[in-house]
Amino acid sequence: MKKSLKTLLVLLLLNTGAHAQKEEIKEAQSYLAKGKTQEAVAILKKIEYLVINAPVEVKSDFYFTKGNVYKDLATKNIDAATNFALAVGAYQDVLLYENDSQIYKYAFKASVALKEMKSKLVDGAYNDFKAEKFKESADKSYEVYLFDKKDVRNLFNAASASLSAKDYKSAIKYFEELRKLNYTGEGVLFYATNKKTKTEEAFVSMSAREAGIQEGLYEKPRNVNPPSKKEEIMTSLAFSYMETNDYCSAEKYFEDGLQVNQNCITCYINLAYIKIEFKKELLDLMGTLGNSPKEMQQYDKLDAQKDDIVKSAIPYLKKALTIEPKNENATKSLLGIYRSLNMTSEYNTLKSSM
Repeated sequence: MKKSLKTLLVLLLLNTGAHAQKEEIKEAQSYLAKGKTQEAVAILKKIEYLVINAPVEVKSDFYFTKGNVYKDLATKNIDAATNFALAVGAYQDVLLYENDSQIYKYAFKASVALKEMKSKLVDGAYNDFKAEKFKESADKSYEVYLFDKKDVRNLFNAASASLSAKDYKSAIKYFEELRKLNYTGEGVLFYATNKKTKTEEAFVSMSAREAGIQEGLYEKPRNVNPPSKKEEIMTSLAFSYMETNDYCSAEKYFEDGLQVNQNCITCYINLAYIKIEFKKELLDLMGTLGNSPKEMQQYDKLDAQKDDIVKSAIPYLKKALTIEPKNENATKSLLGIYRSLNMTSEYNTLKSSM
């Protein structure tokens, strides 16, 4: 008898709790409808821990509402990348709980919302980049990539925007991931012109473009076969490492860039620059040595290495000038090296050719 009463009491408490949560969710929905999104967020945060043990119907209501609330914030460009991620997580929870229970209330709407959000965030990242809001653009592109890792273009866009933002730590992270994926950007890009805005837009597939054309929203379809981005990935990765003073990694990736394109002027000039930086590191070390016989011997050894390192930059600069004889950066760098090594004949010959 006591056990039955306890069970009944638990059920009553659960029903009462579920009813209270439904009321809270309705209040959040009401705030959202009135445009008071932050108030809706506050309510949802207050009850989220209670929803874990709620019935599936309440979970669906909660997570779909949560998705809509954070989608609204992301659409309004309020901390868009973070709120996009929260909205995506909420909509995915809707799909998870409803697929498990086989009770479908919001699954279709959640799927549609996910597709809409991806499209809007991609557009937002593009617009931010055009407005030179590079960090914001990178964050949005990376969130889209995390949502749909099959569309690797968004990771490349995140890497490029991070480089433009001088956020070299993020640029290295994203370009390294592109390298590991062996991404080249090659393939077919599908474009069509939006009839309303008169601007050309890209589509994830030919079928997606055809659907837009059949709906009468797009016209003038065209396909583009972009060139490989492998060289750009290698040189951008090398440059990012160089900007963080990791010259060994930078040297490696500029050399890899030459494996892709033997006429990469950027690679040759920067490899020469890196050799000069290695020389500076040796000079700094030499400056710390004292006057003991052992240290003097080490000093002479480093001094000889210093000159060898500088000389190793010469072939890179010569190759650059073979490809582009009037390259000013390569010419000035080579003249500086000839002068520092007292290579007077070579200096005069190059100087007279200018």
